[in-house]
Order: sequence, then C-alpha cells, then structure tokens
Amino acid sequence: MSTATNQQIQEALDKTEQSLSQSQQDFQALKGVVQQQLTGTGETIVMPGSATVADTTKAMETVPGGFPPPSQWIPAPWGSLIIETSYFVAAVLFILGLKRMSSPVTARRGIIWAGIGMMVASIVTFAYPGMSNYQLILLALVVGTIPAFWFAKKVPMASMPQMIALYNGMGGGAAAAIAAVEIIRGHVPNTMVHTLAILGALIGSISFSGSMVAFAKLQELMKKSWIFKNQQWVNLGLFTVTVLLGLVIIIQGNEAAGAVILLFFLLALVFGVMMTLPIGGADMPVVISMYNAFTGLAVGFEGFVLNNNAMIIAGVVVGASGTLLTQLMAKAMNRSLANVLFSGFGAKAGEVSTETVMGSLKPIDAMDAAVMMGYAKQVVIVPGYGMAVAQAQHKIWELTKALRERDVIVKFAIHPVAGRMPGHMNVLLAEAGVPYDLISDLDEINAEFEQTDVALVIGANDVVNPVARIDPASPIYGMPILNADKAKNVIVIKRGRGTGFAGIENHLFYMDNTRMLYGDGQKMAAELLQQVKAL
Repeated sequence: MSTATNQQIQEALDKTEQSLSQSQQDFQALKGVVQQQLTGTGETIVMPGSATVADTTKAMETVPGGFPPPSQWIPAPWGSLIIETSYFVAAVLFILGLKRMSSPVTARRGIIWAGIGMMVASIVTFAYPGMSNYQLILLALVVGTIPAFWFAKKVPMASMPQMIALYNGMGGGAAAAIAAVEIIRGHVPNTMVHTLAILGALIGSISFSGSMVAFAKLQELMKKSWIFKNQQWVNLGLFTVTVLLGLVIIIQGNEAAGAVILLFFLLALVFGVMMTLPIGGADMPVVISMYNAFTGLAVGFEGFVLNNNAMIIAGVVVGASGTLLTQLMAKAMNRSLANVLFSGFGAKAGEVSTETVMGSLKPIDAMDAAVMMGYAKQVVIVPGYGMAVAQAQHKIWELTKALRERDVIVKFAIHPVAGRMPGHMNVLLAEAGVPYDLISDLDEINAEFEQTDVALVIGANDVVNPVARIDPASPIYGMPILNADKAKNVIVIKRGRGTGFAGIENHLFYMDNTRMLYGDGQKMAAELLQQVKAL
C-alpha cells in the first residue's frame, strides 16, 4: 500500500473523528436547551454555527415571562387523555344545555351549562399539541368577548332576532374561515378531508352572508324583498358554478390555484345573499333556524378537518337541532322549506289590500274595551310581532295583573311562528315577568277559545286569520292558526289597516264579534290598564 494511500486513509479517519466529536457537542447543547425550556431556567445556549439547534430553539415558542407554552405544561402521557376528556365533558354540557333549553322553565340554566361547556373547550384548546400564537388567540378572545357581552346586555329583547341572526352568521363565517386557512395552507391530508373542508366552506359562507341579509331585514335596513324575473334560475346557475369550483379544488387537492379558491368563496357568499333577498319577514323564524342548522353543520365538517372532537360533537348537535327546528317551523306554517325559500312569500307585507271582504271594521275605544275585559270571566291574550315592535310586553303584563286582581282568568296564547325567531314571544313575555304557567302554545289553548269571553290580539295578524281554515285559494290555507275568532268577543290592537306579512286581508277583523282598537301597542295597553284600574 503506497504512502499516498495511507495518508488519505488517515485524513479520512481524522475528519470522521472531528465529525463525531462535533455531533456529540451538538447533542449536549441540544439536550441543555430542551432541559432549560422545560424548566424555564437560565438563558438559551446555542452553539455557534449549529443551525439545527438554532432552528429548534426558535421553533420552541414560550409564553411571556419565559415559561413554556401551555401545550408543555401537562406531561406527554397525560396530555392527550386530559384534552379528550375535557372535550367529552364539554360535549355532554352542550347536550344537557340544549335539552334544558327546550323548556322556558329551565332554558336559563341550559344556557349557563352550554356556556360552561364552551369555556371548558376553549381553555383546554390552549394545551392542544402543536398549538402556538397564544398572544393572537388571547387577543381574538378579548376582541370577540367584550363587544359580545356589551351588546348582549344593551340590546333590547325586541331586537333579539337581529342579534341571533348576526351571531349565527358569525359562527358560519368562522367555520368558512377555518376551511379557507386550511385549504390555502395546503395541509389537507387526503381527498375525503378536502371534501369535508369544501362542504364546510360552502355551507358556512352561505350561512354567513345569508344571516347578514336576515339581520338587515330584521333591523329594517333592508325594508323590501328583492325579487326579479327568473331569479331562481339565476340562483340555481350561481350555485351550480360554485359547486363545480368546489369540485375542481377537491380534484386538484393542495395544488389548487389561489384564484380558484378565492372565486369559490366569493360565489358562495354571493349565493347566500341571493338566496335570502326574496324571503319575506314572516318567514324569518324558518330562515334563522335554517341558517342555525347550516352553521352547526359547517362547524362539524371543519371539526373533521382539524380532527377536533369538540367541534364535531357541537356542530352535529347544533346542526341536528337546527334542522329539526326548521322542519317544525315550516310545519307550523303548513309550508315546505322549498316554498319558504323560493316563493317570495310575504313580499307585499304591510300594504293595504284591495281584496273585497264581507263585513266592516268596527272600531272601539279603550274605555269600552276595558269594561269588556274587566267584567269577563276569562281573557286570552294573543301577542305577535307588533307587540315586540311597540315594546308593549311590560304594559301587557301590568294589564294582566290588574285583570287578575279582579279575578279574571288571563292566559297567553303563543303561535309557533309568532315574531321573527323561534320562541320570540316567549322571550319577550319572560323578560316582562309573565309566569310560565300562564303561557300556552297552540295545541294547548285552541280548545279554550270557545269558552273565552275576550280574546285580546296585539300585533298578531296572519296567525289568527280564519281564511287559513276556510279558503283553499288563500296562500295560508292549511296553516294551523290560533282560533281567536271563536271567542265570544275579540279586541284587536293594531296601528293601521295594512295587511300582515302574508300580504292578505285578515277576515277576523271584519267579523261581527271583533272590535278594532287602533293605535300604538304600548300606548293602547297603557290606556287599557288605566281604564281597568278605574273600574
């Protein structure tokens, strides 16, 4: 073996020894860094020129004060168990809270339980493996929580439908935003998850923009329904293009072009607006519950994308309950969901009808109406959206107490779709202090109207229109109504002669046993109260 060859071998051995020595030093330095990060002691030691150690140190984020992030507070063997258990507890609280919300007596407690569940899920998420950007998360919580708490305290009960529509839309928008982030980042693992992400993005975007339109309608920022020729065909074409773009994104996977993704989201938002524009105010209970179901489904789909069990369970529960509620609302109006969405029902709400009705409107003053109720044996009060607009619920409760002091039996009859959201009248009456045992739904109270001396209708219109029972040509024919017309006497508090949100004349107003008390609901209720006390 030549001298040159021996020299080359020796140089190779020397380089190998130096490399092993450097690797050992790097390992010791990395071990020190890890120990210091876990214990929160000392300053970070990084060997000069060691890119691996420097990158690792940079990746190990710390919370302010030099402490390790929450994801490192719990030992690895227990972290996953504690997180999943907390999510399970949160899911149980969601379900129990939703169950208690089904009754006005326990609804308040149900909301508290569900709120605790959401708080548990939010807190434990900080300890989720790989979580970072804690400062941004805390900032988002503050920015979202403080305004929400302030608005919830300040918004009057009469405006609760608007707030529900707004917050529901925010939930759908959040789900769509999660999908957008995951799709743009290109971290979606497979086609199935990509499909769920697109479905959540589509449904969440529609729920967001549609809920914003519903909010504008309820807030009277948009006072008319927007209907044009071939509108449904335009909407169908828009939806088809949006779905096709979604399929393109799924097929291309993580390589999908940014322009295609952007166009998909824009068209989904536009479709939500276009779908909601023609819907009248009378259908808002159905629309709000439908978008609530959409938001739940979107959150559930994105839970699969993020592999987050709390989101999956909460989304499925909300989606299922919202779907069931939508079906119940549509059934209460004896109309299909397709008819609600595509018929433009209620577009002529509030207009003076040109329909010819047999009979005449017979006005009454507050004094005569008070005498009629003050000497009655039983009075049934039928509230509607007009009571909410006039914010007359407090005066109505005072009137009820004055009548009860005269030994008059007073009950409240609530139609399922009275108001602008499910349970709207129940919320208003509860705020005024009306006991739950005085409030009856349609099935419970309808049989009692024939034995009722006076039915006081305040702000309700279509839900007491008898043509729903007798006129097959009427657009509300077959809709279950409150049988107020079967009472011995009917007093209707109404601001004017306009029609209800169905845009048709109410034949109840022209019946022989009906008297019209014209004026603002709160003002008329106050006058009735004063006259009853003067009896």
